[in-house]
Amino acid sequence: MTSDPSAPWLIVGLGNPGPEYAMNRHNVGFMVVDLLAERIGGRFKRAGKAQAQVVEGRIGPPGPMNRRVILAKPMSFMNLSGGPVNALKDFYKVPVANIVAIHDELDIDHGTLRLKLGGGDNGHNGLKSMTKAMGSDYHRVRFGIGRPPGRMQVADFVLKDFSGAERKELDYFVDRAADAVECLVIEGLERAQGTYNS
Repeated sequence: MTSDPSAPWLIVGLGNPGPEYAMNRHNVGFMVVDLLAERIGGRFKRAGKAQAQVVEGRIGPPGPMNRRVILAKPMSFMNLSGGPVNALKDFYKVPVANIVAIHDELDIDHGTLRLKLGGGDNGHNGLKSMTKAMGSDYHRVRFGIGRPPGRMQVADFVLKDFSGAERKELDYFVDRAADAVECLVIEGLERAQGTYNS
Protein backbone atom coordinates (compact mmCIF):
# COMPACT_ATOMS: atom_id res chain seq x y z
CA MET A 1 0.00 0.00 0.00
CA THR A 2 1.05 3.58 -0.54
CA SER A 3 2.25 5.40 2.56
CA ASP A 4 0.38 8.56 1.51
CA PRO A 5 -3.36 8.29 2.29
CA SER A 6 -4.02 11.50 0.34
CA ALA A 7 -2.64 10.04 -2.92
CA PRO A 8 -5.36 9.42 -5.51
CA TRP A 9 -6.36 5.99 -6.82
CA LEU A 10 -6.47 5.18 -10.52
CA ILE A 11 -9.13 2.53 -11.22
CA VAL A 12 -8.77 1.16 -14.73
CA GLY A 13 -11.38 -0.94 -16.49
CA LEU A 14 -9.79 -2.93 -19.30
CA GLY A 15 -11.71 -3.40 -22.54
CA ASN A 16 -12.01 -2.37 -26.18
CA PRO A 17 -13.71 0.86 -27.31
CA GLY A 18 -16.73 0.83 -29.61
CA PRO A 19 -20.32 -0.43 -29.42
CA GLU A 20 -19.50 -3.73 -31.19
CA TYR A 21 -17.35 -4.75 -28.18
CA ALA A 22 -19.61 -3.42 -25.43
CA MET A 23 -21.03 -6.76 -24.25
CA ASN A 24 -17.93 -8.90 -24.95
CA ARG A 25 -16.46 -10.94 -22.10
CA HIS A 26 -13.20 -9.02 -22.66
CA ASN A 27 -15.04 -5.77 -21.77
CA VAL A 28 -16.15 -6.63 -18.26
CA GLY A 29 -13.61 -4.10 -16.88
CA PHE A 30 -15.43 -1.31 -18.77
CA MET A 31 -18.76 -2.56 -17.34
CA VAL A 32 -17.46 -2.32 -13.75
CA VAL A 33 -15.99 1.21 -14.10
CA ASP A 34 -19.20 2.34 -15.85
CA LEU A 35 -21.13 1.24 -12.77
CA LEU A 36 -18.64 2.93 -10.42
CA ALA A 37 -19.00 6.16 -12.43
CA GLU A 38 -22.77 5.88 -12.11
CA ARG A 39 -22.44 5.45 -8.34
CA ILE A 40 -20.40 8.64 -7.93
CA GLY A 41 -22.60 10.57 -10.38
CA GLY A 42 -19.85 11.13 -12.95
CA ARG A 43 -19.74 11.01 -16.75
CA PHE A 44 -16.73 9.83 -18.73
CA LYS A 45 -14.88 12.46 -20.76
CA ARG A 46 -11.71 12.51 -22.85
CA ALA A 47 -8.57 12.78 -20.72
CA GLY A 48 -6.44 15.53 -22.26
CA LYS A 49 -3.60 13.97 -24.24
CA ALA A 50 -3.97 10.49 -22.73
CA GLN A 51 -5.83 8.07 -25.00
CA ALA A 52 -8.49 7.38 -22.38
CA GLN A 53 -11.82 8.47 -20.94
CA VAL A 54 -11.92 9.42 -17.27
CA VAL A 55 -14.23 10.34 -14.42
CA GLU A 56 -12.84 12.05 -11.32
CA GLY A 57 -14.59 11.81 -7.98
CA ARG A 58 -14.52 10.46 -4.45
CA ILE A 59 -15.64 7.22 -2.86
CA GLY A 60 -16.07 6.24 0.76
CA PRO A 61 -17.70 7.89 3.76
CA PRO A 62 -16.82 11.49 4.67
CA GLY A 63 -13.66 11.71 6.76
CA PRO A 64 -10.34 9.82 6.74
CA MET A 65 -11.73 6.85 4.75
CA ASN A 66 -12.79 9.08 1.84
CA ARG A 67 -10.63 8.52 -1.25
CA ARG A 68 -10.02 10.55 -4.39
CA VAL A 69 -10.39 8.30 -7.43
CA ILE A 70 -9.87 8.57 -11.16
CA LEU A 71 -11.92 6.00 -13.07
CA ALA A 72 -10.44 5.26 -16.50
CA LYS A 73 -11.23 3.41 -19.71
CA PRO A 74 -8.24 3.23 -22.10
CA MET A 75 -9.40 3.97 -25.65
CA SER A 76 -6.34 2.38 -27.28
CA PHE A 77 -7.71 -1.17 -27.58
CA MET A 78 -6.84 -3.86 -25.05
CA ASN A 79 -3.37 -4.81 -26.30
CA LEU A 80 -2.10 -1.22 -25.96
CA SER A 81 -3.65 -0.34 -22.57
CA GLY A 82 -0.29 0.34 -20.91
CA GLY A 83 0.42 3.63 -22.71
CA PRO A 84 -2.79 5.43 -21.67
CA VAL A 85 -2.64 4.04 -18.10
CA ASN A 86 0.98 5.14 -17.69
CA ALA A 87 0.13 8.62 -19.03
CA LEU A 88 -2.74 8.94 -16.53
CA LYS A 89 -0.53 7.68 -13.69
CA ASP A 90 2.02 10.42 -14.45
CA PHE A 91 -0.56 13.16 -15.01
CA TYR A 92 -2.47 12.50 -11.77
CA LYS A 93 0.69 11.53 -9.81
CA VAL A 94 -0.69 8.14 -8.77
CA PRO A 95 1.68 5.64 -7.08
CA VAL A 96 1.72 2.29 -8.92
CA ALA A 97 0.43 0.61 -5.71
CA ASN A 98 -2.69 2.82 -6.02
CA ILE A 99 -3.60 1.51 -9.48
CA VAL A 100 -6.36 -1.09 -9.81
CA ALA A 101 -6.86 -3.01 -13.07
CA ILE A 102 -10.27 -4.68 -13.49
CA HIS A 103 -10.12 -7.42 -16.10
CA ASP A 104 -11.59 -10.69 -17.38
CA GLU A 105 -9.87 -13.88 -16.21
CA LEU A 106 -10.11 -17.21 -18.08
CA ASP A 107 -8.81 -19.43 -15.29
CA ILE A 108 -11.59 -18.53 -12.86
CA ASP A 109 -15.22 -19.67 -13.09
CA HIS A 110 -17.74 -17.21 -14.52
CA GLY A 111 -18.65 -14.49 -12.00
CA THR A 112 -16.02 -15.48 -9.43
CA LEU A 113 -13.75 -12.70 -8.16
CA ARG A 114 -10.12 -12.78 -7.09
CA LEU A 115 -8.26 -9.70 -5.85
CA LYS A 116 -4.49 -9.52 -5.67
CA LEU A 117 -1.47 -7.22 -5.79
CA GLY A 118 1.19 -7.82 -8.45
CA GLY A 119 1.90 -11.11 -10.19
CA GLY A 120 2.05 -12.29 -13.80
CA ASP A 121 -0.28 -11.46 -16.67
CA ASN A 122 -1.48 -15.05 -17.33
CA GLY A 123 -1.51 -14.34 -21.08
CA HIS A 124 -3.83 -11.32 -20.71
CA ASN A 125 -2.68 -8.75 -23.26
CA GLY A 126 -4.09 -5.76 -21.37
CA LEU A 127 -2.12 -6.69 -18.24
CA LYS A 128 0.95 -7.51 -20.36
CA SER A 129 0.85 -3.99 -21.82
CA MET A 130 0.35 -2.36 -18.40
CA THR A 131 3.19 -4.34 -16.82
CA LYS A 132 5.53 -3.48 -19.69
CA ALA A 133 4.71 0.22 -19.23
CA MET A 134 5.08 0.49 -15.43
CA GLY A 135 5.97 -2.80 -13.73
CA SER A 136 3.61 -5.29 -12.12
CA ASP A 137 3.09 -3.84 -8.62
CA TYR A 138 -0.51 -2.75 -9.19
CA HIS A 139 -3.73 -4.28 -7.88
CA ARG A 140 -5.90 -6.56 -9.98
CA VAL A 141 -9.58 -7.32 -9.64
CA ARG A 142 -9.87 -10.53 -11.65
CA PHE A 143 -13.39 -11.22 -12.93
CA GLY A 144 -13.84 -14.88 -13.86
CA ILE A 145 -15.24 -15.68 -17.30
CA GLY A 146 -14.33 -19.39 -17.39
CA ARG A 147 -12.66 -21.30 -20.24
CA PRO A 148 -13.97 -21.51 -23.80
CA PRO A 149 -16.19 -24.51 -24.54
CA GLY A 150 -14.98 -27.35 -26.76
CA ARG A 151 -12.32 -26.32 -29.24
CA MET A 152 -13.20 -22.63 -29.40
CA GLN A 153 -10.11 -20.41 -29.56
CA VAL A 154 -9.46 -18.16 -26.54
CA ALA A 155 -9.37 -15.04 -28.75
CA ASP A 156 -12.80 -15.87 -30.18
CA PHE A 157 -14.23 -16.63 -26.74
CA VAL A 158 -13.16 -13.38 -25.05
CA LEU A 159 -14.40 -11.30 -28.02
CA LYS A 160 -17.85 -12.91 -27.93
CA ASP A 161 -20.75 -11.44 -25.96
CA PHE A 162 -21.72 -13.03 -22.67
CA SER A 163 -24.21 -15.84 -23.31
CA GLY A 164 -27.91 -15.48 -22.52
CA ALA A 165 -27.52 -17.62 -19.40
CA GLU A 166 -24.49 -15.61 -18.23
CA ARG A 167 -26.29 -12.32 -18.82
CA LYS A 168 -29.03 -13.27 -16.36
CA GLU A 169 -26.52 -12.95 -13.51
CA LEU A 170 -24.15 -10.43 -15.08
CA ASP A 171 -25.59 -7.33 -13.39
CA TYR A 172 -25.22 -9.02 -9.99
CA PHE A 173 -21.59 -10.00 -10.64
CA VAL A 174 -20.66 -6.56 -12.02
CA ASP A 175 -22.30 -4.96 -8.97
CA ARG A 176 -20.29 -7.25 -6.68
CA ALA A 177 -17.05 -6.43 -8.52
CA ALA A 178 -17.75 -2.70 -8.07
CA ASP A 179 -18.32 -3.32 -4.35
CA ALA A 180 -14.99 -5.18 -4.21
CA VAL A 181 -13.15 -2.25 -5.83
CA GLU A 182 -14.67 0.19 -3.33
CA CYS A 183 -13.72 -2.09 -0.43
CA LEU A 184 -10.15 -2.41 -1.75
CA VAL A 185 -9.69 1.35 -2.07
CA ILE A 186 -11.35 2.26 1.24
CA GLU A 187 -10.42 -0.64 3.55
CA GLY A 188 -7.39 -2.24 1.91
CA LEU A 189 -6.52 -5.43 0.06
CA GLU A 190 -6.70 -7.85 2.98
CA ARG A 191 -10.24 -6.87 3.93
CA ALA A 192 -11.35 -6.91 0.28
CA GLN A 193 -9.81 -10.36 -0.30
CA GLY A 194 -11.44 -11.74 2.84
CA THR A 195 -14.84 -10.48 1.74
CA TYR A 196 -14.82 -10.96 -2.04
CA ASN A 197 -12.32 -13.70 -2.99
CA SER A 198 -15.08 -16.23 -3.51
